[in-house]
Amino acid sequence: MASKSRDGQGDGGGTQRPGRGQTCSFCNRGSGEVGPVVEGPNGVYICANCVDLCHNIIRQEQRRDMQAKPLFTRIPTPQQIKSYLDEYVIGQEHAKKVMSVAVHNHYKRLSAAETDDTDSVELEKSNVLLIGPTGCGKTLLARTLANMLNVPFAIGDATTLTEAGYVGEDVENLLLKLLQAADYDLEAAERGIIYVDEIDKVGKTSSNVSITRDVSGEGVQQSLLKLVEGTVANIPPQGGRKHPEQQYIQMDTSHVLFICGGTFTGLEDIIKKRLGRQLIGFATEDKGEASRERDEILPQVQPVDLVHYGLIPEFVGRLPCVTALETLGVDAMIRILTEPKNAIIRQYEKFFELEDCKVEFTDEAMRAIARKAMERDVGARALRAVVESLMLDFLYELPESKEEGTTYVITPEMVESKTPPTLEAARKVRKESA
Repeated sequence: MASKSRDGQGDGGGTQRPGRGQTCSFCNRGSGEVGPVVEGPNGVYICANCVDLCHNIIRQEQRRDMQAKPLFTRIPTPQQIKSYLDEYVIGQEHAKKVMSVAVHNHYKRLSAAETDDTDSVELEKSNVLLIGPTGCGKTLLARTLANMLNVPFAIGDATTLTEAGYVGEDVENLLLKLLQAADYDLEAAERGIIYVDEIDKVGKTSSNVSITRDVSGEGVQQSLLKLVEGTVANIPPQGGRKHPEQQYIQMDTSHVLFICGGTFTGLEDIIKKRLGRQLIGFATEDKGEASRERDEILPQVQPVDLVHYGLIPEFVGRLPCVTALETLGVDAMIRILTEPKNAIIRQYEKFFELEDCKVEFTDEAMRAIARKAMERDVGARALRAVVESLMLDFLYELPESKEEGTTYVITPEMVESKTPPTLEAARKVRKESA
């Protein structure tokens, strides 16, 4: 293609703005309105807006073909899904099995819906509720699934949702995120999966009837009822109902799988009360023993416990598959540091490798990092914070003070030290051991 300058002659250089009389052959708008117009053969012109539109249409068609072809030709088995999750998520064997079966059945339901067999049994979806302490891997499970699935996957946060008509996000915004993940392909979005995080934050604030509306608690649960069960919802393309003039997009959620997750702090006390278990004397102050007790009690959760916590019975009934995640111990923390594909230790080894150096963490150093992270009581999220603070001065000094081919060793004394360790100290460890 070539472009013409204002006098109608090409200059052989970059694109220039053509004359005012030239209009885009696609949208019939002049160059003064849309900017530079590129001339093709036989006097055909196209503007930048139409180029972007054509690019989006082609990309959407390519994405639709990629999603449609492999979806039903080979459905991943639950064991294949779990083996993929094992590469990134440490522990939580039962939760990974539940998620694998739920996703596999979701594929089966979509495959059965494509066959249009009216005589077959109608397969209903089994939405999943994940319960576990912070930092145990609930959101990581969802994000890992999003990386491997051939269906659109969206992650939403329940804390931002409010009842329709109030300040905040409407529940339909969850579907809007799914539609955006599908590149606005409605057919693909209607077979997607939505993970709703922090679902425990929409529990009723009180069991007593109040004269004021609970717009971010019970109101959100009521708005989610038909959405989770399956209905034709109106999605505002611009989000919310702040633009009443916009045209709504209708989406059928009958084939959308919902996975909800939350910490549900204090739920174990409700379960113990139902089971009749009470602590005699003073409550234990040992965090390890408290975590073990929580891991023992949470799997015994029943729908009545969730209702007492603050979820309405109608919403609990639409989440038939409930699974509890375990609290991560020191051994699991050490495995998280080294085993996943995106393990923190592996990332820092790569940083040093890019500087033509090596870094080694001793077994006792990794155990000290895990113990230090456990003290913060926020699960695996604390591991990165501990390692980041430990390695800050190393990465600060490394580009200028490095010795190529040198191996730096991290010891437990460096982890426990109140003063940041230096490159020279890590270098000396290797020389002394040699």
